[in-house]
Amino acid sequence: MHWQTARFSIDLARPRLMGIVNVTPDSFYDGGLHAGTRAALAHCERLLAEGADILDIGGESSRPGSPPVPLDEELARVLPVLREAVKLGVPISVDSYKPQTMRAALAEGADIVNDIRALRQPGALEAVAAHPACGVCLMHMHGDPQTMQRSPLAGDAVPQVHEFLRQQTALLLAAGVARARIAWDPGIGFGKTPPQNFALLARQRELLADGYPLLAAWSRKSSLGAVTGLPVEERLAPSIAAALLAVERGARIVRVHDVRETAAALKVWAAATIFSTTDQPGSPP
Repeated sequence: MHWQTARFSIDLARPRLMGIVNVTPDSFYDGGLHAGTRAALAHCERLLAEGADILDIGGESSRPGSPPVPLDEELARVLPVLREAVKLGVPISVDSYKPQTMRAALAEGADIVNDIRALRQPGALEAVAAHPACGVCLMHMHGDPQTMQRSPLAGDAVPQVHEFLRQQTALLLAAGVARARIAWDPGIGFGKTPPQNFALLARQRELLADGYPLLAAWSRKSSLGAVTGLPVEERLAPSIAAALLAVERGARIVRVHDVRETAAALKVWAAATIFSTTDQPGSPP
């Protein structure tokens, strides 16, 4: 399986790590730490050194209760970082739901549009369809960041998420976007209760039947805090556990804050996977 993006056809034979680059002052975990262009670029280089395969640059926090960011402010945050990041030789994703930001980022060389609203904003689908090859990740979100956790989704989340992603994908296909450009994200934490989030993890394989690569984004999420009692700064181990479980259940892209630690854990998982399918006795060198 490959994910076609603007400049790269990403081989998903092994799970790929998407490193998070928040160019925002109010991200739920690292807000403000990488808000300046120079700091954000240094963070990009550090994530690549730690094993990131893709960089995801965002200029608006989507944490519960976060206010929307004006377009001009988002562009001022994202574009200076993006112009330099596209020179680093890896796929660059822009995390935005605004069609104007999508178009500007793609014009600057971004490879992927990662949209928490799954192209539901007017003009967003057209912005992606107008590009000849960019990748796109469609995410399920119930409500919006301002209200989603006050009125979460009701009922069984798995079939609802699945049907939503199918519907949004059908619109993209009808607009001429190739299947190979599309990935799905079930939207862990976006308008869902902890039991619903863990149901999406436990039954994740139900979302794979349509053949689209799945992106898992559990890093530091509040559902991990709900079951462990740990604050966000202490959720490294739960985040790695969730990432490995997601990969074990078929996720091909894992979006994380902690690239070095997750990369090391995935190497252990990969080694175990290789040796579970070989007839060769003994231990790896």
